[in-house]
Amino acid sequence: MPSLRDLLAPPVCVGCSAPGADLCAACRRGLPWLREPRCRRCGLPGTCRRCPAAAQAFDAAWSPVAYAGPVPALVGALKLRRARVAAEPMVAAMARAPRWLCDAAAALVPVPTAGARARSRGFDQAMLLAAGLAGRGAGEVHACLERTGAATRQRGAGRRERLAAGRIAMEVRAGAAVPRTCVLVDDVHTTGATLDTCARALKRAGAERVAALTYARALR
Repeated sequence: MPSLRDLLAPPVCVGCSAPGADLCAACRRGLPWLREPRCRRCGLPGTCRRCPAAAQAFDAAWSPVAYAGPVPALVGALKLRRARVAAEPMVAAMARAPRWLCDAAAALVPVPTAGARARSRGFDQAMLLAAGLAGRGAGEVHACLERTGAATRQRGAGRRERLAAGRIAMEVRAGAAVPRTCVLVDDVHTTGATLDTCARALKRAGAERVAALTYARALR
């Protein structure tokens, strides 16, 4: 039986706006799942001869889907349209992460969103994803990072601009304990610049291993 909420505001697909489901069957069929083999370091399909993450500070990366098909619309619904319901299928896919990357003993560290953007949305999307994963037994959330520089917008920036030294600034919160093994949680892995900055901050504070778990991986 439909709920009162569904009668007043019938659900629509966050991927294509079709009525009837939070993520319709067509969008579910169109999800570009990433298959093995893939590089454990950068998360890209295949085996990297020259891994783009070779000089980056995180030790491993994994995403369930490519940033293609209905995925950009799903991520955009969460970040731009404030559709919290979009986090549910994202978390369900991320919960498939292999045990070598993330297990119940992992510390889930959300990549912090700039404060103004989080206040504008009403939530921090990485924290929302990390909390969802914790609820599925993927580990405990340790929100020990904070942005310390001016807010920068990665959306629309080119690779060289994203990777520019000093563009993103992250530090461990004063007094925060940093677990030895951390799993960074975010929505999209593009160049890895943000993940790299976060991993460097965690390792400066004593983390021994830092992996990255994101919903989507941008392909080269």
